[in-house]
Amino acid sequence: PPPLPGLCGRHWFGTGPHDLLVGISLAEVCLSAATGGRCTPIYSYGMAVVLDRSCVRASGRDAVAFLQSMLTNDVDALADGGGLYALLLTPKARVVADMEVFRLGDELVLACPPQAVDEVVDTLVRSRFRKKVEFDATPAAVVWGDGAAAMATLQTAAGALSLVATSPGAGEPDEAWQAARVEAGIPLFGVDFDADMMPAEAGVVERAISFTKGCYPGQEPVARLHYRGHANRAMRGLRYQADPPPPGSPVTAGERQVGRTGSSA
Repeated sequence: PPPLPGLCGRHWFGTGPHDLLVGISLAEVCLSAATGGRCTPIYSYGMAVVLDRSCVRASGRDAVAFLQSMLTNDVDALADGGGLYALLLTPKARVVADMEVFRLGDELVLACPPQAVDEVVDTLVRSRFRKKVEFDATPAAVVWGDGAAAMATLQTAAGALSLVATSPGAGEPDEAWQAARVEAGIPLFGVDFDADMMPAEAGVVERAISFTKGCYPGQEPVARLHYRGHANRAMRGLRYQADPPPPGSPVTAGERQVGRTGSSA
């Protein structure tokens, strides 16, 4: 991807009330301290960062229709070789996991957070009833950067994510991806949002939710909040002038805690 624009500084993700600046968005993709104050891209053409995802293949004649009924985004509209971002929710619209979904003909590959992949598969298997769909682990991997061997591609605000048949090895260190992700406002499940949050609180509605597709678990509270209410928490960007504290540290206004920190770059 081309170098990302940015200023020099440090930022993080986090959550807090709407009227306070605590959480998500701008980060600077630079090495200003090491280059005498000059912004220098921390990644280059040809590099490939392997994302920390566990991939599951969904196959069978009902695979697409079943996942259309279970995930928050419009799987049925996904073209062969394309990708989209989606969530698996509980009936109360809490996030089980986020995932990238790639279409390979009549099969789909779900790229999930490693810590959530077992719960994702268990939830889908419990819900399939008599649907003809099977879920199997696959050695496929998701890379950011050089996608020359891509079987399918998902465009994101931080650049393209490519599904490849097998991991290209250790790849490049992921600091560049983390910086680009933070700069683009892409939160990380398990760090910036978790199973206690609804999609609107995680700041992923625009990327992960289709309001024109059919039903899925959690649809009613998601739609009700979107059309009639507002989230009590939201992601915000915070610029910090020194090294940020670790994720989960409290953010305060006076003596009152108004949020917590998340990803930083």
